[in-house]
Amino acid sequence: MAIRAINRVEETPKGTSIDKAGGFFMKDAPVHTIALALFLEKNQIHFFNDISYRHDPFEHCPIEKDVHEGGKCHCNPEKTFDFTWGSCLPSWFSL
Repeated sequence: MAIRAINRVEETPKGTSIDKAGGFFMKDAPVHTIALALFLEKNQIHFFNDISYRHDPFEHCPIEKDVHEGGKCHCNPEKTFDFTWGSCLPSWFSL
């Protein structure tokens, strides 16, 4: 449902006031995250904890040793944004 809504917004003509005011890109990952949080229940969203993801300046890096020891992940778990100030992940886990 939310993805279809995002796609419909992306199909709107360019030149809206938001676009002219400095650019608002519907394909940005943070925009998708906000849309999913607004339109879906937690049980409809899967958090891929075992996959590293970077969207500058933020990075999710799994902290579980077995993920790294199994050769599945090559990021630095000490640099993960997950539990730093500004991260929503602790709130996600408490839901």
